[in-house]
Amino acid sequence: MTTQARTGIKIGVLVPFTNCNLEPDMELLRPPNSSVHFARLGGYDVDEIPGSDQMADMGASDITDALHLISGVRPDVVLYGCTSATLAHGPSFDADLAEKIKSKSNAVSLTAAGSLITAIKALGASKVGFASPYLSEINKQAMAFMASEEIKTVNCAGVGLALGNYGQGELTPDEVYELAVRADHPDAQAIVLSCTDMRSVEVIERVEATLGKPVVTSNQAMMFCLMKKLAIARHAGTPGHLFDCL
Repeated sequence: MTTQARTGIKIGVLVPFTNCNLEPDMELLRPPNSSVHFARLGGYDVDEIPGSDQMADMGASDITDALHLISGVRPDVVLYGCTSATLAHGPSFDADLAEKIKSKSNAVSLTAAGSLITAIKALGASKVGFASPYLSEINKQAMAFMASEEIKTVNCAGVGLALGNYGQGELTPDEVYELAVRADHPDAQAIVLSCTDMRSVEVIERVEATLGKPVVTSNQAMMFCLMKKLAIARHAGTPGHLFDCL
């Protein structure tokens, strides 16, 4: 049996309670000598299709209890692990939520939506192809969110189905790869795969090899921003050209 030191950073993650892929992605991406700790979030109906109203309700829901619990591990950083919940409200709400989490946890705070923007800008991209498992109404909100940060969506690819809360996470890596390829456009400087429950991290390098363009995913972007904020060097578990920007 091999053991690993646990004296490095502690990463707290607030994760929607039906999300089954953010946790394994964080284990894939986390720096050596670090630990990841999760608290689950409610604020939405598992049986409803996650539309803009439901995601807006989740973003506005009270996260005091989850923050109290995750603060118990004394994290160095807390990640808000739902992209669409703050996309539905806009950049100001996203920034305010990050500040609220920071003040209540005494930790560096990063949101999935805000991290996407930071990562896209780190690549120097201003035109992107966008893909997600969301309903079209949330895709429109996501494109407006990026546009407010001077990032233009030149092509948007959706799954064409009204996926439920579990359906988004059940897309296979092959299906996510095909979705990413459909999001490409001659003018796209990067491909953005939005959703913390979509299995995007596993296809980053495959998509980049096919399209010759950098890929930004929600979970990858959060880890990139975490590492940049805490001055952590790139390691073997960091897929994609984005981490060249550290």
